[in-house]
Amino acid sequence: MTVAPQRPAAPGLIGTAHTRVEGRDKVTGAARYGGDIPFAGLAHGMLVLSTVARGRIRSVDTGPVLAMPGVLTVLHHGNAPRLNSDYVGILGVPPDPTAVVFQHDRVPHAGWPVALVVAETPEQARAAADALTVRYEEEPHDVALSADRPDAYAADGHMPGTTEKGDLEAELAASAHVVDAEYTTPEEHHAMMEPHVATAWWDGGRLDVVDSDQGITWVADELARMFSLDASAVRVRSEHVGGGFGSKGVRAPQVAAAMAAAELGRPVRVSLTRRQMFSVTGYRSPTVQRVRLGAGPDGRLRALEHTSLNQTSTVYEFVEPGAGVARTMYDAAAHRTENRVVRLDVPSPTWMRAPGEAPGSFALECALDELAEKCGVDPIELRLRNEPETGPVSGLPFAGRNVAACFREGARRFGWDARDPRPGVRRDGRWLVGTGTAAASFPAGTLPSTAAVTAEADGGFTVRISASDIGTGARTALTLIAADALRVPSERIDVRLGDSDFGPSGIAAGSMGTRSWGWAVAAAAEELRERLVPGVELPPEGITVRSDTTAAIAALAAKERHTWGAQFAEVAVDVTTGETRVRRMLGVFAAGRIVNPLTARNQLVGGMVWGISMALHEEAVRDPASGALYGADLAGYHVATHADVPPEVEAVWVDDHDPDDPVGIKGIGEVGIVGAAAAVANAVWHATGVRHRGLPIRPDRVLRAGGADA
Repeated sequence: MTVAPQRPAAPGLIGTAHTRVEGRDKVTGAARYGGDIPFAGLAHGMLVLSTVARGRIRSVDTGPVLAMPGVLTVLHHGNAPRLNSDYVGILGVPPDPTAVVFQHDRVPHAGWPVALVVAETPEQARAAADALTVRYEEEPHDVALSADRPDAYAADGHMPGTTEKGDLEAELAASAHVVDAEYTTPEEHHAMMEPHVATAWWDGGRLDVVDSDQGITWVADELARMFSLDASAVRVRSEHVGGGFGSKGVRAPQVAAAMAAAELGRPVRVSLTRRQMFSVTGYRSPTVQRVRLGAGPDGRLRALEHTSLNQTSTVYEFVEPGAGVARTMYDAAAHRTENRVVRLDVPSPTWMRAPGEAPGSFALECALDELAEKCGVDPIELRLRNEPETGPVSGLPFAGRNVAACFREGARRFGWDARDPRPGVRRDGRWLVGTGTAAASFPAGTLPSTAAVTAEADGGFTVRISASDIGTGARTALTLIAADALRVPSERIDVRLGDSDFGPSGIAAGSMGTRSWGWAVAAAAEELRERLVPGVELPPEGITVRSDTTAAIAALAAKERHTWGAQFAEVAVDVTTGETRVRRMLGVFAAGRIVNPLTARNQLVGGMVWGISMALHEEAVRDPASGALYGADLAGYHVATHADVPPEVEAVWVDDHDPDDPVGIKGIGEVGIVGAAAAVANAVWHATGVRHRGLPIRPDRVLRAGGADA
């Protein structure tokens, strides 16, 4: 006889380090990613992308390609099924037309999908795609982003485009110290290890998709809308995901695969090449930002203006809200922020790790450092003097604001008190050495989610939730949350995720994944624990409890909820070559309840490493003549590698608690990158005495600026 388990004392698993529950599968190759799952009769599709930046398709010469070995079909605007694109998706935005493929003959940017070639093997599909001749009626294009664009305009995005209060010019005029500077960040790309891939097939009118995505519910909902299907007629599965960083939503591979599968009556897999990902999966837009700060003699802000300009495509408006970070971090009597966009003949940007906050914090935190220099005030002290009591724009109370605690703990650990504030005075042989700091924040949001927890007849527990583990350790975190709620060892928990049939759940984005899913899992597990009666036999099918956090989240009090942090960096600049090396880095974070310190530290350190990469390496450059990128691959687009990262990158956290949140978790996937590039840039100034207001800080730019003079 199988009976309900006894209730031992809570094991206290949350907060203790646990290796990933799927770790062995990953290192042995047993974990299956989107391109690994076999299908009988699988055909392979390869996208063909436009070679012009603007114009119309005159013809697609399919005849010779259809005669090639193994080729099954060629889809393009002349024969593809019509899709619905007149809707607002689950994230409150319309679909990017780049994903709604083959609907017209217009070409709005270089790398626009113009056809799909499907063949029996990947090699045959690629060869045929390379051979397909597409003729265009080319038109003049414009890919130049600049601060003085007359066609730029304020845009809302997922936050208001403009906020303002007070008399900015009057407060600036009355200020003892003023900073007025322009900062630029380049086009950046996600460059995750696993390229985008999707396999689709139709079974009795139901669309099944296996892909690599960040939001099972999101992708299923959008595909249902595009193909005019009931929600129940679409199933999406994403068992393992090899990184996303914001780009893995509904993209051309899922849609094109579904189209081709419908025509051929067999499964079709569409995989992107690395070069194709630079055109059709989004990127972080370059930004041109202006920050104006006015302060009294003691450094207290009287005026703050932060404007940010980004590019978007002519077919889709995406706002990179660089000015948004100022709405949270600092207040002033006169406070103005604005996010602006300009439409160019470029691919659509998209969310990328810490959208808005990453480039915005570079500008704002470097400007604060410049103000500290003008005021003769220590950079940490200046920030502490400007700590707001409520949200600078919202006026809402903070659900905990522990920036000060992060700076004080960081200063102690980093040895900040021993720092000579004078720039360009510390040497180590041929190296100039400096240290810098910056603040960090990222919203702590929560999305409604559902989860089901089953007490099995064999004594185990099964958790089902349509979450996407994109490499963050979500499986392990949810295992620990369920085990704690049920008061059983983690070995008795089996977490199953990545299947839209499990019901709607939030996405793995915006640092909301584990926080949203954990709430739903804990709610279901706690109710199940209360329903289990020790000694009472369980039915063969077990007992299942399902949760839905929609009402609970809606009932949360309106507050400013954020993860906070303080970044510290020490750099050395070679006085002969201009090379900049980060020697050590420390991040201190107020990140709520830490579920698994092992994977949490990995996430925070990973963000900080990306900040180093952002500061010193990453830069995609568009050719004005062709409208396409130079070197659209990982040879031409340089990301930081092991040799670029110092051995001392440390992430720690301080106590942080949101009394309104029953789980107490805050997102940590993105806050690690926020402020990191600014800390490095501020350290370069301290080492050399020269400000760098444009990223990346390449050796030639250091030499040209005179920041490495012997």
